[in-house]
Amino acid sequence: MPVAVANHSHRPTTKVSHKPFKSKAASKHELRDRAKGRVPNEGSQRRTPHQQVMSKFDRRNQAKQARLTKHREHLKETSIFSGKDGAPRIVAVVPLCADGDAKVAIKQLNGSLDIETDVQDGNFRVSVDRFKQKLQYIPLQRELNACLDAARVADFVVVILSANEEVDAVGELILRSIESQGMSTIFTLVQGLETIEPAKQRQSTVASLKSFITHFHPEQEKLYSLDNRQECSNLMRSLCNTTPKGVRWRDDRSWILAEDIKFAANESESTVVTGVVRGRGMKADRLVQLGDWGTYQIEKIVAAPLAKHAKKGDETAVEVEAENVLEVPSEDRDDLDELAPEDVVMDAENDSEMAKEPAPKKGVLLDEHHYFSDDDAEERKIKKKVPKGTSNYQSAWYLDDVSDSDSDMEDMEMDDHKDEDEEIGAEDGIEGYAQPEPTEAGPSEYPQSEMMDVPDAADDAQQLAQFRARKRDEAEDDKEFPDEIELHPHVLARERLARYRGLKSLRTSPWQEDEDRAHEPEEWRRLLQVPDYNSSRSRAVREALVGGVAPGTRVHVYVKGVATDVAKSHKPSAPVALFSLLRHENKKTSLNYLFNLSNDYGKSIKSKEELIVQCGPRRMVIKPIFSNPGSTPNDVHKFCRYLHPGQSAIASFMGPMTWGAVPVMFFKRCAPGTTNADGEQDIGLSLIGTGTALPPSTSRVVAKRVILTGHPYHIHKKIVTVRYMFFSREDVEWFKALPLWTRRGRTGFIKEPLGTHGYFKATFDGKINPQDAVGVSLYKRMWPRASRPVREPLLEGSAAVVGQGQNDDVMME
Repeated sequence: MPVAVANHSHRPTTKVSHKPFKSKAASKHELRDRAKGRVPNEGSQRRTPHQQVMSKFDRRNQAKQARLTKHREHLKETSIFSGKDGAPRIVAVVPLCADGDAKVAIKQLNGSLDIETDVQDGNFRVSVDRFKQKLQYIPLQRELNACLDAARVADFVVVILSANEEVDAVGELILRSIESQGMSTIFTLVQGLETIEPAKQRQSTVASLKSFITHFHPEQEKLYSLDNRQECSNLMRSLCNTTPKGVRWRDDRSWILAEDIKFAANESESTVVTGVVRGRGMKADRLVQLGDWGTYQIEKIVAAPLAKHAKKGDETAVEVEAENVLEVPSEDRDDLDELAPEDVVMDAENDSEMAKEPAPKKGVLLDEHHYFSDDDAEERKIKKKVPKGTSNYQSAWYLDDVSDSDSDMEDMEMDDHKDEDEEIGAEDGIEGYAQPEPTEAGPSEYPQSEMMDVPDAADDAQQLAQFRARKRDEAEDDKEFPDEIELHPHVLARERLARYRGLKSLRTSPWQEDEDRAHEPEEWRRLLQVPDYNSSRSRAVREALVGGVAPGTRVHVYVKGVATDVAKSHKPSAPVALFSLLRHENKKTSLNYLFNLSNDYGKSIKSKEELIVQCGPRRMVIKPIFSNPGSTPNDVHKFCRYLHPGQSAIASFMGPMTWGAVPVMFFKRCAPGTTNADGEQDIGLSLIGTGTALPPSTSRVVAKRVILTGHPYHIHKKIVTVRYMFFSREDVEWFKALPLWTRRGRTGFIKEPLGTHGYFKATFDGKINPQDAVGVSLYKRMWPRASRPVREPLLEGSAAVVGQGQNDDVMME
């Protein structure tokens, strides 16, 4: 029977939407879920292929790939330790207490695995057959130099605490210092725990020691007892199996812990440093920093495999291999020049400007202009053509030349003065907003100023002495003017402050550098210029990734030019490290280090005071100038005379640059017999602060500010007569372009000088209080000083080094 099929062609087609309907209640639930951080249900939404839910097989495969990637990274990090000829793991053993003994600790650690070996003074190797690893111990005493040198090349740092004695000032200094310079994985040992009686107190002793070490290193969860053989064995297992954390700035370079040093008999020969290459590949073209002895060039790098016993025949026979030269310098070798050559071709415009004799100054420099006195007003007249018979008042309404015909025109001189409504930027600190500076004296608004009764010299001197005595008494409680100076009445301000200038705004006003050329250091123009720091740093770091002797290779490095007297200062028990420098790291420039002064020091540091700084592989003696941190549009920063505990500043000086944000430590020597802030005897050296190396810059201007203050003598509305700021009419004429400010926020400018004693009339933006003080700010550029390397141990010979620094100050002055 045929099936009847309905014909639906006549029915209109309707488009059905599959989008689910959302009620108001549902939208409220979604908002609530989003507020709680829940993921909305997107099962009904259409997804692209990469958004679809993965199957169980895909999830397992993805987890497997992540696991394999992490395993490959782990193998890459530990590849230099694997194999029969792998590099040893460097272990620095640091005693923090007076009764700590690193050699006894190493002997007990080796004894826990039945390893019999003699503990030597210098670094030595031990083969751990149970874990198929080699350890290179560095037994240390409580000497800051040796502990710092060992900790910055070590894979593991083992600190020893005592169960009988507390950590003294020397131990805390060592612990803080090795922590601040950057440290790899750390372990903590406790010595003499079994001697604590009764035994119930041992647990509380361990808790106290753990509280101490976790204050510095919170990740320390386990303290190992040297008297317990099982815990020593567990520590040895951790040393052999743990992947060292590493140090960022160190891993960007190549370094060697010197196992043996053969000093040259004369300077024509090379000093040979033997050790295993670590970090990046070592290149013969790059310079090396050898301990604190200086920067040198490499003559060649030769393979130095360990001696192997012959398999057959006599057991004492040793295989001798021929010298295998791995690296020699190429034409791209870095030179030892710290400064640019003197015959550098200068720009023709700079040469012509420097060849010109400076024009005699007629007034103070304010931003980019010199403002001069009213006697030279004729020089500022400009001429324009106006109709004949036009008065000075009428000529002001002709903006331009009215005609090209000269028959009915005459030249009219016009004053080139600025609009008084011009707004001037903010001054630094309490100065507020400066008003426009006048170049000419305006008409008097204070009729008594011309007839003012100026006291005689004796009365004026007596009143000045009383005013300054009262001001000093108030200054003990009020420190609003830390940069204020007082001029002697017989000293000319324009000569005493000849190098100073005015700024409308310390943050935005341009700094005219031509005025400072005569006072800059001799080597300033020969310093390294780094226009694009980030790009240059990336290029130098990437260059170290390619080529060179592979890490893990034992080599002899032949170093050229080491002085013969260096061997006398070398101690066999002290570790010596050889660091390969990146390109340009030997060149001098203007360095900027962030300096955070510690609260524990308890004293203020004066600018240009002698400090010892350690940055990466270098130690230097510096006399930095401090300035405010941060960035400004004009790159001008206020000079800080003192840095107080807890404050931060930028320490600037001239020295060899270091690429990257490398940790910096600041030390200060103390005279013997002095006491610290806690009343304890000083140990001769203090870690006063830490910081970070910032990008160097020769364009950074450090501006020293001085403030001259005056006293309101007469007040008539907004017109004020000020005295005691200057003491001659010529000084007022010289500095009259500078903006004035008061302690309570008023701003103004000098209208005209009065008399011959330095009095002047000023106009302010409002009526000022008779107890207010009128001030003016002047600025001078400060130049950083050069550094010198440290060649003496940090805890020895402090008197000799301090005396040398004082002699340097006398020579520089």
